Order: sequence, then C-alpha cells, then structure tokens
Amino acid sequence: MYAAVAVGAQNPIIQTKYTADPAPMVYNDTIFLYTTHDEDDAKGFKMLDWLLYTSTDMVNWTDRGVVASLESFDWVTRDNGAWAEQCIERNGKFYMYCPIHGQGIGVLVADSPYGPFKDPLNKPLVWQKEHWNDIDPTVFIDDDGQAYMYWGNPEVYYVKLNEDMISYSGEIVKLKDKPEHYQEGPWTYKRNGKYYMAFASTCCPEGIGYAMSDKPTGPWKTEGYIMRPTERTRGNHPGIIDYKGKSYVFGLNYDLMHLETFEHHERRSVSVAEMHYNPDGTLVGTLQLKTTGSMDQYQLQKCSIKKAEGIHDLVFRFSGTEKTDLLNWDYWEF
Repeated sequence: MYAAVAVGAQNPIIQTKYTADPAPMVYNDTIFLYTTHDEDDAKGFKMLDWLLYTSTDMVNWTDRGVVASLESFDWVTRDNGAWAEQCIERNGKFYMYCPIHGQGIGVLVADSPYGPFKDPLNKPLVWQKEHWNDIDPTVFIDDDGQAYMYWGNPEVYYVKLNEDMISYSGEIVKLKDKPEHYQEGPWTYKRNGKYYMAFASTCCPEGIGYAMSDKPTGPWKTEGYIMRPTERTRGNHPGIIDYKGKSYVFGLNYDLMHLETFEHHERRSVSVAEMHYNPDGTLVGTLQLKTTGSMDQYQLQKCSIKKAEGIHDLVFRFSGTEKTDLLNWDYWEF
C-alpha cells in the first residue's frame, strides 16, 4: 500500500524521508519524481537506493517506495554511492540513468515508470578511465529523435545516445567552455526552440545557475541564476518541468534536518518553486525555495519525541531571528 506524504502546497514536499537530487518526469498527465535517499543516520553522503513519488496536482505526493538500489547492478562492488539519477521514457520503455559514485554511470530499463527496473548491460554505460567524475547524468531527446546524455563534476561531458538508449555512438565530448560557475548536477532540456542547461553553481554554498544555446552541443551562454547561492543552500541539484501550463524547478534544502539540528549532515529534503520566462526565453529574475506552511503531523510528532528525549528548545531561524514556537511559523528561506 502506498502512502500520501504531503497534504497542501508545502515545502519540503517530502517530509517523511530525507530526499535529494530531484528528477521529475511528466508521463500521462502524472509527475513521476525520482529522488536519491539520504539515510536517517547519514553524516556524510550515505545513499543506498532511489525513491519514487507521484502527483497529479503538484500538491499531494504519493510515496511509491524504493524503485531501484545499488543491488540492481550485479557489477557494483561499493556499498554506498547511489547518487543523482534521471529517468526518461522512449518508445514505451523507461530508462533510468544511475551514477554509482566511483564506478561510473549505469542504466536500468523497465516497461513501467514504477519498475521493476533491470540492468540490460551488466556493466557501466560510461566510466571514463575509472575516475570519480562520472556523476549526475541528465538525458533528453531532441525533436529529431537524437538523444543526448550530459554529466560530470567538475567538467561537463556529453555523448549521443543510440535509439536503444543503452549505448552511444561517437566519442565522449568534454565541453571546451563549460558554463560559468558550473559545479555539477546538469539538467538539460529544450523549450520553444531553445536549449537549456541548469546546474548546481559555485561551491560552496551552491545555487542553481543556467545557460542557454541554439544547439544541443553548445556553445552555451551563461545567463545567470535560477536560485542565487546563499549561506543557507550548502548544496543543490535542479530538476525542471512544464506541467499543466506552468513551469517548475525542483531543488533541495536542509529544512527537515534543521528541525533536529543545525550541525551539518547530508540529510536533505526536496522542495519546488514555480518559474517564469521572459519573451526571449530567459528566466524572470531569481528565486528562493522556501519552506511553506507548517510541517505535517509526522514532523510535529518527530519534534515532540525529540523534546521528550530532553531536547527542549527546538530553534527555528527566520532571517536572522529565532523562534521556539513549534506550531506557529510561516517559512524558512534559504
């Protein structure tokens, strides 16, 4: 049985687990939101599997559980490192591109966006000289049917995928002039004839920057920030969709973790904000992902348990001020 995990238009949109690296996909009028999963006891990156959430209204999200894990790949020898994936549909099949930190990028295939996902290659799709930079793949299919995969930290690489989506033709290309402030986590898409590459920008903290091009292979012109870096961001990873006449950018913050501690751990939470475009295709200004409304009953209960354990002052921070009132608050801003 699946569980509805958020009621009302609240950020973070997932409040029952630590989630990061949002990868939304629209299919048959439903948003399929694939995420990475920070374990509850994570201090650094402790990531073992990938999760799936669905919505038809951008308000209520249903937890579909674990959709794949490190164990989905027989060739993976690491017990950690299930980093930022993306899923895309082609010809009725669903392809999930999964980086295993330190072992390249694998691909899984399913007949349904819910899975089960299987490994058709039994080896990495990409692993350059066995280095650690092959992370954060993003894939899109152009209007002419050519598919591209981009990835990388601190460089940007791309290949042309074949129609089978599990092999590629030609050489791996490293961008000669990567977008300004590019760090990692590219998200590439096409809208109204323009190509976009959003990405985690600068480090650290990280915001979300973006660049535009007239061709999928570049050159890319850096246009600015979707979300400007601030001391509250620490890290980020964009996922962008158009849905029911509106545009949205998904990202991440640490607001759930901050209910318990302001000591930094890698326990992140996915949030979303609406985006707007200018007539020339550039984005209107910059935005911040905000925690909105009050946390759901799950989180309030979690806080109450912490209080019962002797933590009596849960401090909420609002633009330089502090509050200890658990029930009445508006939002955190990055």
